[in-house]
Amino acid sequence: MTTALLAYQSGLLLRSQRWLAPVVLYAAVLAIGLQGGQPVLDSLGYAAAGLLPAGAWLARICVSNEPPAARGCTAAATTPWRAHLASLLTALLATALLGALATLFVALLADGVSTDHRVRIAVLPAAGAGLLAAWTCALAGTAVGALTTWPVIRGTGAGVATLLLGTLLALVAPGSPARSAVTALITGSQRGEIPLPALPFLGAAVLAGACAAAACALASRR
Repeated sequence: MTTALLAYQSGLLLRSQRWLAPVVLYAAVLAIGLQGGQPVLDSLGYAAAGLLPAGAWLARICVSNEPPAARGCTAAATTPWRAHLASLLTALLATALLGALATLFVALLADGVSTDHRVRIAVLPAAGAGLLAAWTCALAGTAVGALTTWPVIRGTGAGVATLLLGTLLALVAPGSPARSAVTALITGSQRGEIPLPALPFLGAAVLAGACAAAACALASRR
C-alpha cells in the first residue's frame, strides 16, 4: 500500500506541474550564485542551503495537491496518517533527487580547491560530503513544510508566512542541522579539508521524522 500511495502522490505531483515553480526558482538561485572555477566545497554549501526552501515548498505542494474530497477518499482507502505520510515522503524524495542533480552540477562546474585556492581538494569525496549536506537540507526543508501546511496550519497566508520564517530559522538558528551541515562545508573549504556532515544528517532525519509524525497524528484526527 505504501508503494501504491507513493506512486499515486508522485503522479499527482508530476501532473499538477506545480513543482515547476520551486524547481525553476532553485535553478535560478544556482545560476545566479554559482560560476565555473569557484571552490567546490563553498559551491556545494551554497547549493545545499538553497535546497531547503525548495524542499519546504515542495512539501506544501504535495500535501495540498488533492482537493479535500479527494483527500478524504484517499484516507478512506487506507488511513489518514498513511495518506499524509505518503505526500510528505513524495516531497522528500523529489527534493533529494533535486539535491543529487544539483550536487552533480556543482561537481562538474566548480574547481577542486580550497577557499583561498591554495589547497587541492578531491572533487569526488567533496561531492559526497556535499550530497550529504544537500540531503540534510532536504530533510530540514520537509520538516519545515510539514509544520507549515495542513493540518498544522490551515490558512494559506499564515502557512506561507510561517514557512518563510521556518525556512529562515532552519538556515540561521544555532544548532540547526541544516546550518551545521552547510557550515561544515564552508569551514572545510577554508581549512582545505573535506568534512563529513553525518551528525547534522542524523539530526535532520530525527527532526523530519518527529515533524512528520506530529503532522500525521493531526491528520488522523481531522
